Amino acid sequence: MTDSAAPSSRTAVVSAAIDLFVEHGYDQTSVEQIAQAAGVSRSTFFRQFGGKEDVVFADHEVLLTETRAYLAQPHDDPWAAVCEASVRVFRHFAADPEVARRRYAIVRQIPGLRDREIVTVFRYERLFDEYLREALPGLDPLDAVGFAASVTAVHNHVLRRLMRGARVPASTLRRALDDVLRRYGVHPDGDEAAGDDLIVAAFPRRMPAAEVTRRLRGALGD
Repeated sequence: MTDSAAPSSRTAVVSAAIDLFVEHGYDQTSVEQIAQAAGVSRSTFFRQFGGKEDVVFADHEVLLTETRAYLAQPHDDPWAAVCEASVRVFRHFAADPEVARRRYAIVRQIPGLRDREIVTVFRYERLFDEYLREALPGLDPLDAVGFAASVTAVHNHVLRRLMRGARVPASTLRRALDDVLRRYGVHPDGDEAAGDDLIVAAFPRRMPAAEVTRRLRGALGD
């Protein structure tokens, strides 16, 4: 038993916990059992996770940190950056779908975990919303929160298909996110404009004003 643990040990704790939850049930599994199965001390467990709920959502904590760091990098297109961030999260779970499915089954069984999942989903949505408002000064808050909510909802819908056993490549999510970009008139490849779909030039009416400004400044070199 050790008092400190490397990232590989953290992964071992999560894996051991999921195995025990599946075999014995979430409520019937103790922290002591998890620590013993993972080969770490009880104090190490609490330093790493805090509690059993934190083990279940450990990946999300890491992913939220990584997503925040990714969005903090320079991006030419903030809308596309949000979509790419969503795909990066999806790829993480798709890399080991069996573990993700087992964890999903546990969450569905426990009301407290389902509530925690709702809060976790909102944290992604809020992160996307805040990023867009910062990256696009003057963006209407309704456009920011609406786009963030749409990306998050589409991501969760596609991810749940994976969790329920279907083979779902990342390209499925990318196509769905392309539709979201087109609905907002901000797809990088542009959009065919209808006669009543314009404000000025070739910008669709539904495109947020802040995005029109960003593109005009980019085209004018300002």
